[in-house]
Amino acid sequence: MKYSVEIRRKAQKELAKITQPYRTKIIETIKELEKSPYPHNCKKLSGREAWRIRVGDYRIIYEVNGEKLIILIIKVGHRREIYK
Repeated sequence: MKYSVEIRRKAQKELAKITQPYRTKIIETIKELEKSPYPHNCKKLSGREAWRIRVGDYRIIYEVNGEKLIILIIKVGHRREIYK
């Protein structure tokens, strides 16, 4: 089963603001989610049906719809700003 990844417009704008070396790693990590939506380094967020992945000091917040095989990227940002 291969999932499709959708990125919210707000997350696309946040990703565009990130400097290049980190942006490339984040994009690679998002592509890996297509193969496995729950990699070993993901963590379930408390209080909502969302997951997070660490990429250095940055975080990717996403939701998984198992019925439609869709991964929705909600937010991308630095760890000190992402949970606000």
